[in-house]
Amino acid sequence: MAERRNPNELTEAELANRDPITGAPGAHPVSVGVGAAAGGVTGAAVGAIGGPAGAVVGAGVGAVLGGLAGKAAAEEIDPSIESAYWRDNYAERPYVTYGAPYDTYEAAYRLGWESAQNYRGQTFEQVEPQLEREWTRLHGQSKTPWAVAKQAARDAWERVTRRAAQPPAE
Repeated sequence: MAERRNPNELTEAELANRDPITGAPGAHPVSVGVGAAAGGVTGAAVGAIGGPAGAVVGAGVGAVLGGLAGKAAAEEIDPSIESAYWRDNYAERPYVTYGAPYDTYEAAYRLGWESAQNYRGQTFEQVEPQLEREWTRLHGQSKTPWAVAKQAARDAWERVTRRAAQPPAE
């Protein structure tokens, strides 16, 4: 059974979410990679107007800008804080089976908070079919069926979108 931890007891290293290569805080390699790929494709398409050289330059510039945009979007949600929150609060949720370990729901929570960022401006209901396909693809052998995982994913989605809708504290 996974150890339950208080978010106030996370180490500085865990809260920093350090880059595995440089050690810089605030690493979000998946979001940077997705942003870079999307920006690179877009930049190459726009740059293609200027011929092959334009496509190469456009792809490079697009990848850099896309990577920066992906990093900025990812930094709005701190995965260490979200994980700690759900680890400490999952057992009280109405869909959780009494005595079930956090690991049963962890991937669904992550899918929810990450998807809230990736599908910003859409409702959970609008993207639920895509999330179900992703869950089935990634966790098809899991003992947690989508009917249960969906509730945890929605819970995490709603927590993130509620916080994003609140004005910043002064």
